[in-house]
Amino acid sequence: MSGLTVIVLAAGHGKRMRSKLPKPLHTLGGRSMIGHVLAAVRSLEPDRVVTVVGVGREQVEAHLRDIAPEVEVVVQDEQLGTGHAARVGLDAVGATDGEVLVVTADTPLLTGEALAWFVAEHRGQGAAASVLSASVPEPRGYGRIVREPNGDVRAIVEEKDATAEERALSEISSGILVFDTGFLASALPRLGNANASGEYYLPDTVTLARADGLRVAGCLLEDALQTQGANDRAQLAALGRELNRRTVERWMREGVTVIDPETTWIHVDAELAPDVTLLPGVQLLGATRVEEDAVIGPDSTLTDCEVGPGARVVRTHAELAVIGAGAEVGPFAHLRPGTTLGDRGKIGEFVGTKNARIGAGAKVPHLSYVGDATIGEGTNIGAGTIFANYDGVAKHHTTIGKHVKSGSNVTFVAPVTVGDGAGTGAGTLVRHDVPPGGMAISQGPQQVVEGWAQARRAGTAQAAAAEAAVEAGVPITPDEHEASHNPAPGVGAAGAGARES
Repeated sequence: MSGLTVIVLAAGHGKRMRSKLPKPLHTLGGRSMIGHVLAAVRSLEPDRVVTVVGVGREQVEAHLRDIAPEVEVVVQDEQLGTGHAARVGLDAVGATDGEVLVVTADTPLLTGEALAWFVAEHRGQGAAASVLSASVPEPRGYGRIVREPNGDVRAIVEEKDATAEERALSEISSGILVFDTGFLASALPRLGNANASGEYYLPDTVTLARADGLRVAGCLLEDALQTQGANDRAQLAALGRELNRRTVERWMREGVTVIDPETTWIHVDAELAPDVTLLPGVQLLGATRVEEDAVIGPDSTLTDCEVGPGARVVRTHAELAVIGAGAEVGPFAHLRPGTTLGDRGKIGEFVGTKNARIGAGAKVPHLSYVGDATIGEGTNIGAGTIFANYDGVAKHHTTIGKHVKSGSNVTFVAPVTVGDGAGTGAGTLVRHDVPPGGMAISQGPQQVVEGWAQARRAGTAQAAAAEAAVEAGVPITPDEHEASHNPAPGVGAAGAGARES
């Protein structure tokens, strides 16, 4: 909006939060409270935005540099009330015409649409000042709107200073006001602090406007929750639940199937395509994006992840991971940052990954850890495989080629490379590179000590079972065991013990 300056008040103590974190930085829906407010303000496209900081200024300033570097920051050294804070902000801006919108940093449900309506109402009514109000069933703690018979606002009375009759009023001030700049500049130096708190109240500008013979408009917002602030953790949680309810409902109306909205949490920056299905217990956090026909859940948490079309993610915890189209993940998988799973790939049950690039159609189906590795397309990693990437000082990379068949319980000791079409036998410790088409086998032939249980475990259930088996028939001899479990040279030892899915 041309001619509009916005002042965001973020300097207060927030003592009821009982936190070392400044109140504006407490989060809900994946954003800080001040982040939500600035997102609403940004949609207005104002000429300037200035934020007044005070308590915890270093933390707030650092956060603002991350999320809104275009915002000007000024410091209120002494917290003398909202009127004083607005004066600090206006002095820094130096604006002389247009309008000044003053918003508080702790109203996270506030939307840009509501603010645009509010400013338009102010401009249309020709008022010197306008206050955004709401009617609530429980107004305790809020300033009350006192109106003239014609509907204009006569005063905003803080609860501490209100009479019993004024406390009974249900229309409350949101603390969000818009002013003609000239009037605000003249009014702020005239504010007094003769009140119960000894502070300079911004709403007292209403009384000054009336004394000057100017009109003050009250703009009643139908959606009262947008005006509510969070002063303690309980209020923050309540607003968080309501924000999530609205977010989930919005996505359902956009074509997303949510089986159980009560147990589904979606951050405001997440994006979902139509025909995504979310099963109970799903959390989509940060900037997670899920494409069409993907199914997430149950009981899955994805943070800053990308999920391709038609993928299936079950009982999985993932962060900063990319899951390709038609891929399968879980159950009980943990995808740590840097994991990329190609189209139609699989990361199965009890598999952990980090800094792992797993190619199209490749599978890590069971009970494995893949860290600092590249796995080529079509490769199958056997159950119980470990990529030993850390030598105690530094981490190293393992490269597995295309269409490799890895046996179960293999350990790849990085740095090592396995060529395309190669294989590893079950239980192999791979310390050296394997050429394309090669077979890595590190274990020696199996040895059998006959009669061991009877001799070393006499009197136990184990020994009794062995003796019963011998008495019942001819036991397997060592030669028979070797013949049945050690294939002849050239037959393909890696096939024994490998498990594919």
